[in-house]
Amino acid sequence: MSATSKEVLVFSKKFGRHSYGSSHPLKIERLQLTMDLIDAYGLFDTCATPWVEAQAAGEKDVQAVHSVEYLEILQQANTGQAPSQAWKFGLSSGDNPVFAGLYDWSLLVTGATLECFRQVREKNKQIAFNIAGGLHHALPDKASGFCYINDPAVGIARMIQDGLRVIYLDIDVHHGDGVEAVFYNTDQVLTISLHQHGHTLFPGTGFPDDMGEGPGRGYAVNVPLAPATDDDLYLWAFMEVVPPLVRAYKPDVLVTQLGVDTLTTDPLAALNLTTNGFIRLVQEIKSWGLKWVALGGGGYNVMNVARAWTMAWVVMKGVKVPDELPANFVKKHQSGLDGKLTLSDPPYKTKGAAVDRAREMAQSVVARIKENIFPLAGI
Repeated sequence: MSATSKEVLVFSKKFGRHSYGSSHPLKIERLQLTMDLIDAYGLFDTCATPWVEAQAAGEKDVQAVHSVEYLEILQQANTGQAPSQAWKFGLSSGDNPVFAGLYDWSLLVTGATLECFRQVREKNKQIAFNIAGGLHHALPDKASGFCYINDPAVGIARMIQDGLRVIYLDIDVHHGDGVEAVFYNTDQVLTISLHQHGHTLFPGTGFPDDMGEGPGRGYAVNVPLAPATDDDLYLWAFMEVVPPLVRAYKPDVLVTQLGVDTLTTDPLAALNLTTNGFIRLVQEIKSWGLKWVALGGGGYNVMNVARAWTMAWVVMKGVKVPDELPANFVKKHQSGLDGKLTLSDPPYKTKGAAVDRAREMAQSVVARIKENIFPLAGI
Protein backbone atom coordinates (compact mmCIF):
# COMPACT_ATOMS: atom_id res chain seq x y z
CA MET A 1 0.00 0.00 0.00
CA SER A 2 1.15 3.55 -0.69
CA ALA A 3 2.60 5.29 2.35
CA THR A 4 0.49 8.36 1.56
CA SER A 5 -2.82 6.50 1.19
CA LYS A 6 -5.21 6.94 4.11
CA GLU A 7 -6.98 3.65 3.44
CA VAL A 8 -5.48 0.19 3.78
CA LEU A 9 -6.49 -3.40 3.11
CA VAL A 10 -5.18 -6.11 5.45
CA PHE A 11 -5.13 -9.53 3.80
CA SER A 12 -3.18 -12.74 3.28
CA LYS A 13 -3.29 -15.36 0.57
CA LYS A 14 -2.84 -17.81 3.46
CA PHE A 15 -6.58 -17.41 4.13
CA GLY A 16 -7.17 -19.51 1.03
CA ARG A 17 -5.36 -22.52 2.53
CA HIS A 18 -8.34 -23.19 4.80
CA SER A 19 -11.82 -24.60 4.24
CA TYR A 20 -14.87 -25.33 6.37
CA GLY A 21 -15.68 -28.17 3.97
CA SER A 22 -17.30 -28.42 0.55
CA SER A 23 -20.86 -28.55 1.93
CA HIS A 24 -20.49 -25.71 4.42
CA PRO A 25 -22.15 -22.40 3.45
CA LEU A 26 -19.17 -20.26 4.47
CA LYS A 27 -16.89 -20.32 1.45
CA ILE A 28 -13.47 -18.89 2.23
CA GLU A 29 -12.81 -18.55 -1.51
CA ARG A 30 -15.13 -15.49 -1.44
CA LEU A 31 -12.19 -13.56 0.02
CA GLN A 32 -9.88 -14.14 -2.95
CA LEU A 33 -12.82 -13.53 -5.29
CA THR A 34 -13.27 -10.10 -3.70
CA MET A 35 -9.57 -9.32 -4.03
CA ASP A 36 -9.68 -10.43 -7.68
CA LEU A 37 -12.49 -7.99 -8.39
CA ILE A 38 -10.77 -5.15 -6.53
CA ASP A 39 -7.66 -5.87 -8.60
CA ALA A 40 -9.63 -6.07 -11.85
CA TYR A 41 -10.90 -2.54 -11.21
CA GLY A 42 -7.31 -1.33 -10.74
CA LEU A 43 -7.88 -0.43 -7.11
CA PHE A 44 -4.54 -1.71 -5.85
CA ASP A 45 -1.70 0.79 -5.63
CA THR A 46 0.52 -0.04 -8.59
CA CYS A 47 3.69 1.31 -7.01
CA ALA A 48 3.45 -0.54 -3.72
CA THR A 49 2.41 -3.77 -2.04
CA PRO A 50 -1.35 -4.01 -2.64
CA TRP A 51 -2.18 -4.89 0.97
CA VAL A 52 -0.68 -5.14 4.42
CA GLU A 53 0.12 -8.78 5.11
CA ALA A 54 -1.85 -10.27 7.98
CA GLN A 55 0.05 -12.02 10.77
CA ALA A 56 -1.43 -14.49 13.25
CA ALA A 57 -2.63 -13.13 16.57
CA GLY A 58 -0.78 -14.26 19.69
CA GLU A 59 -2.12 -16.33 22.56
CA LYS A 60 -2.21 -13.35 24.92
CA ASP A 61 -4.16 -11.34 22.38
CA VAL A 62 -7.03 -13.81 22.18
CA GLN A 63 -6.97 -14.52 25.92
CA ALA A 64 -8.28 -10.99 26.39
CA VAL A 65 -11.67 -12.40 25.31
CA HIS A 66 -11.51 -16.20 25.32
CA SER A 67 -10.93 -18.65 28.16
CA VAL A 68 -7.68 -20.63 28.30
CA GLU A 69 -9.63 -23.90 28.46
CA TYR A 70 -11.54 -23.07 25.28
CA LEU A 71 -8.40 -22.02 23.42
CA GLU A 72 -6.74 -25.30 24.39
CA ILE A 73 -9.66 -27.17 22.80
CA LEU A 74 -9.27 -25.13 19.62
CA GLN A 75 -5.55 -25.94 19.57
CA GLN A 76 -6.34 -29.64 19.86
CA ALA A 77 -8.94 -29.34 17.08
CA ASN A 78 -6.34 -27.76 14.80
CA THR A 79 -5.28 -31.27 13.74
CA GLY A 80 -8.67 -31.80 12.12
CA GLN A 81 -9.70 -34.37 14.74
CA ALA A 82 -12.39 -33.41 17.24
CA PRO A 83 -11.26 -33.53 20.89
CA SER A 84 -13.37 -35.71 23.17
CA GLN A 85 -15.07 -32.71 24.79
CA ALA A 86 -15.46 -30.71 21.59
CA TRP A 87 -19.26 -30.59 21.74
CA LYS A 88 -19.16 -28.77 25.09
CA PHE A 89 -17.38 -25.91 23.34
CA GLY A 90 -19.70 -25.66 20.35
CA LEU A 91 -17.58 -27.69 17.93
CA SER A 92 -19.59 -30.05 15.75
CA SER A 93 -20.05 -31.34 12.24
CA GLY A 94 -22.68 -28.67 11.54
CA ASP A 95 -22.21 -24.91 11.88
CA ASN A 96 -18.80 -25.12 13.53
CA PRO A 97 -16.96 -28.04 11.98
CA VAL A 98 -13.59 -29.30 13.09
CA PHE A 99 -11.17 -28.99 10.18
CA ALA A 100 -7.40 -29.11 9.83
CA GLY A 101 -5.98 -25.67 10.50
CA LEU A 102 -9.08 -24.40 12.33
CA TYR A 103 -7.01 -22.64 15.01
CA ASP A 104 -4.49 -21.31 12.49
CA TRP A 105 -7.33 -19.82 10.43
CA SER A 106 -8.89 -18.19 13.47
CA LEU A 107 -5.62 -16.68 14.69
CA LEU A 108 -4.80 -15.34 11.22
CA VAL A 109 -8.21 -13.67 10.84
CA THR A 110 -7.87 -12.17 14.31
CA GLY A 111 -4.34 -11.01 13.59
CA ALA A 112 -5.61 -9.23 10.49
CA THR A 113 -8.17 -7.38 12.60
CA LEU A 114 -5.53 -6.43 15.17
CA GLU A 115 -3.38 -5.11 12.32
CA CYS A 116 -6.31 -2.94 11.21
CA PHE A 117 -6.43 -1.40 14.67
CA ARG A 118 -2.66 -0.84 14.55
CA GLN A 119 -2.97 0.86 11.18
CA VAL A 120 -5.50 3.41 12.41
CA ARG A 121 -3.81 3.91 15.78
CA GLU A 122 -0.11 3.87 14.95
CA LYS A 123 0.21 4.28 11.18
CA ASN A 124 -2.12 7.26 10.81
CA LYS A 125 -4.53 5.48 8.49
CA GLN A 126 -8.11 6.69 8.41
CA ILE A 127 -9.68 3.40 7.30
CA ALA A 128 -8.44 -0.19 7.56
CA PHE A 129 -10.45 -3.06 6.04
CA ASN A 130 -10.13 -6.77 6.85
CA ILE A 131 -12.60 -8.58 4.60
CA ALA A 132 -11.92 -11.87 6.43
CA GLY A 133 -12.91 -10.45 9.81
CA GLY A 134 -16.21 -9.86 11.54
CA LEU A 135 -16.62 -13.33 13.07
CA HIS A 136 -19.01 -11.90 15.61
CA HIS A 137 -20.77 -14.92 17.11
CA ALA A 138 -17.90 -16.60 18.97
CA LEU A 139 -18.36 -16.50 22.75
CA PRO A 140 -15.60 -16.47 25.39
CA ASP A 141 -15.79 -20.25 25.84
CA LYS A 142 -17.77 -21.47 22.85
CA ALA A 143 -17.76 -21.53 19.06
CA SER A 144 -20.97 -20.34 17.45
CA GLY A 145 -22.36 -19.46 14.03
CA PHE A 146 -19.26 -20.35 11.96
CA CYS A 147 -17.07 -18.34 14.38
CA TYR A 148 -14.33 -19.73 16.63
CA ILE A 149 -12.44 -16.62 17.81
CA ASN A 150 -14.28 -13.33 18.04
CA ASP A 151 -11.88 -11.07 16.16
CA PRO A 152 -13.93 -7.86 16.56
CA ALA A 153 -14.08 -8.35 20.34
CA VAL A 154 -10.34 -9.12 20.57
CA GLY A 155 -9.51 -5.95 18.64
CA ILE A 156 -11.90 -3.80 20.66
CA ALA A 157 -10.51 -5.21 23.91
CA ARG A 158 -7.09 -3.94 22.83
CA MET A 159 -8.57 -0.48 22.19
CA ILE A 160 -10.34 -0.12 25.51
CA GLN A 161 -7.20 -1.21 27.35
CA ASP A 162 -5.76 2.02 25.94
CA GLY A 163 -8.72 3.96 27.31
CA LEU A 164 -10.39 4.55 23.94
CA ARG A 165 -14.13 4.79 23.38
CA VAL A 166 -15.35 2.48 20.64
CA ILE A 167 -18.56 2.10 18.69
CA TYR A 168 -19.17 -1.35 17.25
CA LEU A 169 -21.75 -1.17 14.45
CA ASP A 170 -22.98 -4.47 13.04
CA ILE A 171 -25.13 -4.59 9.87
CA ASP A 172 -24.90 -8.35 9.32
CA VAL A 173 -28.29 -10.06 8.97
CA HIS A 174 -27.56 -11.97 12.20
CA HIS A 175 -27.43 -10.32 15.61
CA GLY A 176 -23.89 -9.48 16.72
CA ASP A 177 -24.42 -11.46 19.90
CA GLY A 178 -20.85 -12.44 20.71
CA VAL A 179 -19.46 -8.90 20.61
CA GLU A 180 -22.43 -7.55 22.55
CA ALA A 181 -22.01 -10.21 25.25
CA VAL A 182 -18.33 -9.41 25.80
CA PHE A 183 -19.01 -5.70 26.35
CA TYR A 184 -22.51 -5.86 27.87
CA ASN A 185 -21.36 -4.39 31.18
CA THR A 186 -19.16 -1.50 30.06
CA ASP A 187 -19.72 2.04 28.83
CA GLN A 188 -16.42 2.05 26.93
CA VAL A 189 -18.06 0.26 24.01
CA LEU A 190 -21.38 1.15 22.39
CA THR A 191 -22.63 -1.86 20.43
CA ILE A 192 -25.27 -1.29 17.77
CA SER A 193 -26.71 -4.21 15.81
CA LEU A 194 -29.29 -4.08 13.02
CA HIS A 195 -30.43 -7.59 12.11
CA GLN A 196 -33.28 -9.86 11.12
CA HIS A 197 -35.54 -10.42 14.11
CA GLY A 198 -34.36 -13.12 16.49
CA HIS A 199 -37.73 -14.88 16.42
CA THR A 200 -37.09 -15.67 12.76
CA LEU A 201 -33.33 -16.27 12.54
CA PHE A 202 -30.21 -17.47 14.37
CA PRO A 203 -29.00 -16.67 17.00
CA GLY A 204 -32.46 -15.83 18.36
CA THR A 205 -31.27 -12.82 20.35
CA GLY A 206 -30.93 -9.05 20.00
CA PHE A 207 -34.21 -7.50 21.12
CA PRO A 208 -34.79 -3.79 21.86
CA ASP A 209 -34.99 -4.36 25.61
CA ASP A 210 -31.50 -5.92 25.61
CA MET A 211 -29.79 -2.66 26.54
CA GLY A 212 -26.74 -3.61 28.59
CA GLU A 213 -26.27 -4.00 32.34
CA GLY A 214 -24.62 -2.06 35.16
CA PRO A 215 -22.28 0.61 33.78
CA GLY A 216 -23.19 -0.70 30.32
CA ARG A 217 -26.91 0.00 30.56
CA GLY A 218 -27.88 1.94 27.45
CA TYR A 219 -24.69 0.94 25.64
CA ALA A 220 -26.17 -2.06 23.83
CA VAL A 221 -28.59 -1.11 21.04
CA ASN A 222 -30.56 -3.67 19.07
CA VAL A 223 -32.66 -2.99 15.98
CA PRO A 224 -34.40 -6.23 14.97
CA LEU A 225 -36.16 -6.05 11.61
CA ALA A 226 -38.82 -8.21 10.03
CA PRO A 227 -38.21 -10.58 7.14
CA ALA A 228 -38.75 -8.83 3.79
CA THR A 229 -37.33 -5.50 5.04
CA ASP A 230 -36.01 -3.78 1.91
CA ASP A 231 -33.47 -1.03 1.19
CA ASP A 232 -35.69 1.96 1.91
CA LEU A 233 -37.09 0.65 5.19
CA TYR A 234 -33.71 -0.55 6.43
CA LEU A 235 -32.11 2.79 5.60
CA TRP A 236 -34.93 4.65 7.36
CA ALA A 237 -34.40 2.62 10.56
CA PHE A 238 -30.64 3.06 10.31
CA MET A 239 -30.83 6.83 9.87
CA GLU A 240 -33.34 7.24 12.70
CA VAL A 241 -31.18 5.37 15.22
CA VAL A 242 -27.51 5.23 14.31
CA PRO A 243 -26.27 8.74 13.39
CA PRO A 244 -27.78 10.38 16.51
CA LEU A 245 -26.10 7.78 18.74
CA VAL A 246 -22.76 8.19 16.96
CA ARG A 247 -22.90 11.96 17.38
CA ALA A 248 -23.79 11.63 21.06
CA TYR A 249 -21.18 8.99 21.93
CA LYS A 250 -18.26 10.65 20.10
CA PRO A 251 -16.10 7.51 19.68
CA ASP A 252 -12.36 7.48 19.19
CA VAL A 253 -12.66 4.52 16.83
CA LEU A 254 -15.55 3.08 14.83
CA VAL A 255 -15.61 -0.67 14.15
CA THR A 256 -18.10 -1.96 11.60
CA GLN A 257 -19.12 -5.48 10.71
CA LEU A 258 -20.23 -5.27 7.07
CA GLY A 259 -21.95 -8.62 6.54
CA VAL A 260 -23.85 -8.80 3.25
CA ASP A 261 -26.15 -11.71 4.09
CA THR A 262 -28.85 -9.01 4.23
CA LEU A 263 -29.13 -9.12 0.44
CA THR A 264 -32.32 -10.54 -1.02
CA THR A 265 -30.44 -13.25 -2.95
CA ASP A 266 -28.54 -14.54 0.09
CA PRO A 267 -29.54 -18.17 0.74
CA LEU A 268 -29.45 -18.12 4.56
CA ALA A 269 -31.73 -15.23 5.53
CA ALA A 270 -34.82 -13.28 4.53
CA LEU A 271 -34.11 -9.55 4.32
CA ASN A 272 -34.51 -7.89 0.94
CA LEU A 273 -31.60 -5.48 0.61
CA THR A 274 -29.61 -4.95 -2.56
CA THR A 275 -26.04 -3.81 -3.12
CA ASN A 276 -27.55 -0.37 -3.79
CA GLY A 277 -28.91 -0.13 -0.25
CA PHE A 278 -25.75 -1.62 1.22
CA ILE A 279 -23.53 0.97 -0.41
CA ARG A 280 -25.74 3.82 0.78
CA LEU A 281 -25.05 2.58 4.31
CA VAL A 282 -21.30 2.53 3.65
CA GLN A 283 -21.44 6.05 2.20
CA GLU A 284 -23.25 7.29 5.30
CA ILE A 285 -20.70 5.62 7.59
CA LYS A 286 -17.79 7.18 5.72
CA SER A 287 -19.38 10.63 5.90
CA TRP A 288 -18.92 10.64 9.69
CA GLY A 289 -15.16 11.07 9.20
CA LEU A 290 -14.19 8.74 12.05
CA LYS A 291 -11.17 6.48 12.42
CA TRP A 292 -12.69 3.35 10.96
CA VAL A 293 -11.86 -0.34 11.26
CA ALA A 294 -14.05 -2.16 8.74
CA LEU A 295 -14.55 -5.91 8.93
CA GLY A 296 -16.29 -8.38 6.65
CA GLY A 297 -18.86 -10.79 8.04
CA GLY A 298 -21.63 -12.94 6.65
CA GLY A 299 -22.44 -13.43 2.98
CA TYR A 300 -23.22 -16.82 1.47
CA ASN A 301 -23.72 -15.86 -2.16
CA VAL A 302 -20.06 -15.44 -3.01
CA MET A 303 -20.58 -13.11 -5.98
CA ASN A 304 -22.71 -10.82 -3.81
CA VAL A 305 -19.81 -10.70 -1.36
CA ALA A 306 -17.26 -9.80 -4.02
CA ARG A 307 -19.43 -7.10 -5.57
CA ALA A 308 -20.56 -5.53 -2.29
CA TRP A 309 -17.16 -5.44 -0.59
CA THR A 310 -15.54 -4.11 -3.76
CA MET A 311 -18.16 -1.35 -3.76
CA ALA A 312 -17.33 -0.68 -0.10
CA TRP A 313 -13.62 -0.38 -0.91
CA VAL A 314 -14.46 2.04 -3.75
CA VAL A 315 -16.33 4.25 -1.28
CA MET A 316 -13.59 3.98 1.33
CA LYS A 317 -10.99 5.12 -1.23
CA GLY A 318 -13.24 7.88 -2.56
CA VAL A 319 -12.87 6.89 -6.21
CA LYS A 320 -15.23 6.17 -9.10
CA VAL A 321 -15.37 2.96 -11.12
CA PRO A 322 -17.66 1.72 -13.89
CA ASP A 323 -20.74 -0.18 -12.77
CA GLU A 324 -20.04 -2.92 -15.34
CA LEU A 325 -17.77 -5.66 -14.06
CA PRO A 326 -14.37 -5.65 -15.80
CA ALA A 327 -14.20 -7.91 -18.83
CA ASN A 328 -11.18 -9.86 -17.54
CA PHE A 329 -13.02 -10.64 -14.29
CA VAL A 330 -16.17 -11.68 -16.15
CA LYS A 331 -14.16 -13.99 -18.41
CA LYS A 332 -12.35 -15.58 -15.46
CA HIS A 333 -15.46 -16.09 -13.31
CA GLN A 334 -18.20 -16.49 -15.93
CA SER A 335 -19.64 -19.65 -14.41
CA GLY A 336 -20.23 -18.06 -11.02
CA LEU A 337 -21.74 -14.74 -12.06
CA ASP A 338 -25.41 -15.85 -12.16
CA GLY A 339 -25.99 -13.13 -14.72
CA LYS A 340 -24.70 -10.40 -12.39
CA LEU A 341 -22.57 -8.25 -14.66
CA THR A 342 -22.69 -5.03 -12.62
CA LEU A 343 -21.79 -3.92 -9.12
CA SER A 344 -25.28 -2.52 -8.63
CA ASP A 345 -28.41 -4.64 -8.36
CA PRO A 346 -31.76 -4.00 -10.02
CA PRO A 347 -34.00 -2.02 -7.64
CA TYR A 348 -36.02 -4.26 -5.34
CA LYS A 349 -39.14 -3.29 -3.41
CA THR A 350 -41.01 -5.65 -1.10
CA LYS A 351 -44.66 -5.98 -2.10
CA GLY A 352 -47.84 -7.25 -0.49
CA ALA A 353 -48.76 -7.70 3.17
CA ALA A 354 -45.10 -8.21 4.12
CA VAL A 355 -44.51 -4.48 3.53
CA ASP A 356 -46.95 -3.44 6.25
CA ARG A 357 -45.66 -6.01 8.72
CA ALA A 358 -42.07 -4.96 8.18
CA ARG A 359 -42.90 -1.25 8.44
CA GLU A 360 -44.90 -1.72 11.64
CA MET A 361 -42.07 -3.65 13.28
CA ALA A 362 -39.42 -1.12 12.25
CA GLN A 363 -41.49 1.80 13.50
CA SER A 364 -42.18 0.05 16.81
CA VAL A 365 -38.52 -0.85 17.37
CA VAL A 366 -37.27 2.63 16.53
CA ALA A 367 -39.84 4.19 18.86
CA ARG A 368 -38.73 1.95 21.75
CA ILE A 369 -35.07 2.81 21.20
CA LYS A 370 -35.86 6.52 21.16
CA GLU A 371 -37.90 6.14 24.35
CA ASN A 372 -35.52 3.93 26.31
CA ILE A 373 -31.99 4.53 25.02
CA PHE A 374 -31.88 8.04 23.58
CA PRO A 375 -32.48 9.69 26.98
CA LEU A 376 -29.61 7.68 28.48
CA ALA A 377 -27.40 8.96 25.65
CA GLY A 378 -28.47 12.55 26.23
CA ILE A 379 -30.45 12.74 22.99
